[in-house]
Amino acid sequence: MITSEFLNGGIYVNIALFLTIVLSLGVIFVNGWTDAPNAIATAVSTRVLRPNIAIGMAVVMNFLGVLVMTYFNAQVAETISNIVTFDSGGSFRVSQIALAAALFSIVVWTVAAWYFGIPTSESHALIAGLTGAAMALGGLHAVNGEEWLKVLIGLVVSTLMGFIGGFLITKLIVWLFRDTQRRKANKIFTVGQAIAAGANAFLHGAQDGQKFMGVFMLGLFYNNLAEKTGNGFAIPLWVMVLCSLTMGIGTSVGGMKIIKSVGMDMVKLEKYQGFSADVTAAICLFLSSVFGIPVSTTHTKTTAIMGVGASRRFSSVDWRIVKEMIYAWILTFPGCGLIAFLMVKFLLLIL
Repeated sequence: MITSEFLNGGIYVNIALFLTIVLSLGVIFVNGWTDAPNAIATAVSTRVLRPNIAIGMAVVMNFLGVLVMTYFNAQVAETISNIVTFDSGGSFRVSQIALAAALFSIVVWTVAAWYFGIPTSESHALIAGLTGAAMALGGLHAVNGEEWLKVLIGLVVSTLMGFIGGFLITKLIVWLFRDTQRRKANKIFTVGQAIAAGANAFLHGAQDGQKFMGVFMLGLFYNNLAEKTGNGFAIPLWVMVLCSLTMGIGTSVGGMKIIKSVGMDMVKLEKYQGFSADVTAAICLFLSSVFGIPVSTTHTKTTAIMGVGASRRFSSVDWRIVKEMIYAWILTFPGCGLIAFLMVKFLLLIL
């Protein structure tokens, strides 16, 4: 262990464990703050839900998504906890340093992205941070290629399913409702989009909640407070509750900056288009969660919105904003990974 301090009554406080928990919860909080708003962005932009109501719904549905999906299927958490190994350093002390560095890099990267209003993916930042920190200890040998392959598959699948799905579902809805009065159709899509936005928030919790719980369990494992069972961890209820509450608090703090970038600036949506984007993203996130493939909620939702906008005409999409998002996604892997790599090297020198 890094160090311990003796307190009254013979209680030892492990500083490494404390830092791991604080940083893990910090990352989960930032995820709720910057990533969860993507799930409700379209419902706010189409005025189906008022911002405060949408955020409140997101808090509740994120919480339920973490609890329910983890209880029935924790494959995403298993994938994240096995994507790299920090054991290459030869001791749990070194592993704790590497994990702390990875978490620190994620907080730095995502807060910077939030400041500029760019909906970068915390999922990609998480994977990049873990990979960079692990490589600082064991090079490429510390990376589990089989689990990393799932990440690449998720990246490609979420992009294609989001864009193509948004495009096709919008075309289908236009055809199905071609003879329906606009006022009647808007009533249908108002209800439908509110439900779909709730489903998106639920599945955001199911996807991102599991990812960060996987990291939280790694922190407990390196402090001898958790045991691996097969390919993953048996996640206790208190961890699910703690992580989901932290994510919910993060969401309640704000997120209008991200909602504006995703739901208002990138493309102007009508209610049927917002419904199409939400349904597309929900289908993609659900299937990915069931098959244990970690995908980015941000990536999925924004590509769905792009597909919806392109179904009307390609000029409907503000491709300048899309280009900024793509640059952020591309830079996340090397940028966040490098921060984690250098942070590990620095901490090993001074500790």
